[in-house]
Amino acid sequence: MVASASWASDARHDPAPSAQTDWRRVTHLLHCSRALDDIEETRLLPARQVLYQFSARGHDLAQVLLGLHLTDPHDAVTVYYRSRPLLLALGVSLEDAAAAPLARSGAFSDGRDIGVVFNKPGRGGATVLPACGGVGAQYTPAAGWAQAIGFHRDVLGDASYGRSIAVVLGGDASVATGGFWSALTMATTLQLPMLIYIEDNGYGISVGSRLQTPGGNIAANLRAFSGLTIFEGDGAEPQQAAQCIAAAVGFVREQRSAALLRLTVPRLCGHSGQDTQTYKTPELISRERANDPLRRLQRHLVPQHMSESEWRHISATARREVEQAIERALCRAAPDPARLTRYVFTEYDAEGRAELQEQGGLAPLGVALAPASESAAAEPNRINMLTAIRRTLDVELTLNPRMVVFGEDVGPKGGVHGATLGLQEKHGAARVFDTSLSEEGIIGRAVGMALAGLLPVPEIQFRKYADPATEQLNDCGTMRWRTANRFAAPMVVRVPGGFFKCGDPWHSQTNEVAWVHGIGWRLAVPSNAEDAVGLLRAALRGNEPTVFFEHRALLDGAWARRPYPGDTYVLPFGRARRVREGEELTIVTWGAMVERCELAAQASAVHAEILDLRTLVPWDRQSVLESVRKTRRCLIVHEDNLTAGFGAEVAAVLAREAFFSLDAPIERLAMPDIPSPHAPVLLEAAVPGVESITRAIRALASV
Repeated sequence: MVASASWASDARHDPAPSAQTDWRRVTHLLHCSRALDDIEETRLLPARQVLYQFSARGHDLAQVLLGLHLTDPHDAVTVYYRSRPLLLALGVSLEDAAAAPLARSGAFSDGRDIGVVFNKPGRGGATVLPACGGVGAQYTPAAGWAQAIGFHRDVLGDASYGRSIAVVLGGDASVATGGFWSALTMATTLQLPMLIYIEDNGYGISVGSRLQTPGGNIAANLRAFSGLTIFEGDGAEPQQAAQCIAAAVGFVREQRSAALLRLTVPRLCGHSGQDTQTYKTPELISRERANDPLRRLQRHLVPQHMSESEWRHISATARREVEQAIERALCRAAPDPARLTRYVFTEYDAEGRAELQEQGGLAPLGVALAPASESAAAEPNRINMLTAIRRTLDVELTLNPRMVVFGEDVGPKGGVHGATLGLQEKHGAARVFDTSLSEEGIIGRAVGMALAGLLPVPEIQFRKYADPATEQLNDCGTMRWRTANRFAAPMVVRVPGGFFKCGDPWHSQTNEVAWVHGIGWRLAVPSNAEDAVGLLRAALRGNEPTVFFEHRALLDGAWARRPYPGDTYVLPFGRARRVREGEELTIVTWGAMVERCELAAQASAVHAEILDLRTLVPWDRQSVLESVRKTRRCLIVHEDNLTAGFGAEVAAVLAREAFFSLDAPIERLAMPDIPSPHAPVLLEAAVPGVESITRAIRALASV
């Protein structure tokens, strides 16, 4: 039976008395938050020393109260741009809190991101997962962390996770996003220890909450939602807010179950520092100011719990501390432009030692896996690529207890392509499991899991299906850079795609260039079973987010079959394979086009050299340049659309660095700028085939 409670109406969730609240600490933190907001709004923003300012006035009391409850070392919280009071309650220094909006060095992002896009590594306390600028992007990573709590506790046997929880903060407008509903589905169907905290100020910028959710109250709408306990209250009334927050946090800790806490709060400011709130009536603004939680806290505490003079002393002390912190922050150096391009990927010193992120993935934890080798120990029998992928996943699941494989239909069905067949039966449903149908949820969950010290291996069924996850993919890839190497979320995203027996706009897309342009992602596009094993194992042993593209035509293709190279074989990224030696022309290709290029070269009677790039991020520029300088001609063949495909990047590099070695223009052969067509006759006309590649080789060789 689903319980539903508010702070006042259900004695079963009656919290500890508010006497347990450290009201002096609350008062000090609240005054600090107000002083930061006031000085930014009235002094630093007009002086353009702060360029983006998001005040938390009105939201601040409840956030401080919530932050003081997040005391478990494995607690985590995802936040948004109006969450600085919570950060202060979790121990972020006033100087760092001031330095970030001032875009000074050493704060949350080292000046790389907006100052209110927060993060905080755990370091023995609660972790603040790296915030994102997109509304609603914070929900699914919190669900991933919550699921990781249960994994650490129940699968890895770590009892220290017994009372840990994940919390997500969101405004009332964010409940209209797909991320909210995806996370809600995960939290309730899996009964995750997750608290969804909604600060309802009635507005999303200028749009009222009744246009965000029916009736303007998400809690009322979700009271019948299975697996969810509801808490509601007034976040501006100190006693009620303290009791309600204590009840909600306590419930999630004790019951290890999902809850939603909705607190109404006034937004005593515009959406941002530039917002004049002309869409609000003077009467509404007056009512909001009368509901100021700072005034209500003063009435609650003075004179019952402290004297007026003590209140004034705390206020003055907080103001002085903030002024001093801002002065110290202003004395910090500006971010160093010479470091601008650092931390897109893991960096290594001259001795090969990695400069690891503080949190996220296995590397900072010192997790050691079995040794790997670049030497193949080939078995006599050839296997298809599908078997090679499945076997590699199986081996690595056995070796790495922190690895989890998940996605739609990957469990008992074994994946729509069969790559995970039998893995759940062998490794258990906690490590190989199905998910709800939400690609945003699949990748967002993976982000939270990676930050919690697991190795997530999510599957997206088809390349086109990754589109709903674009925000999470982009945010994951930029995480290392935008937190200045504080956080990274290493994972391996398996994505099948490309043509098969036929094509269509939904299942046959490649569009791999989108991930090349996705900052922070490595990209593998193997053309055969041996390379698939080596690249997949390298990705699973690596420290970066990686997209592993599995071409559908190669999964069971005869040409792509190779002997299994062994359980320790790895293939480093950025190393092209010379498929065929040649002197007259270089063909640069990858994926399913490698086979067609080899057949075309044989048919052309041209002594052509073929390079299979194998990985596009990084790609082997040196091998391509050396080959083209030798053959003096280059044909680039790929399945993706011609305009702005990755072939254009290869051509641009050759034009700049090998221009005087060329005896003919660089040529590209690719799909026209159309979606993949369905009818086989149309597909063959669109995708480069053996005949069209042969003609292109002969034409280029004759120039």
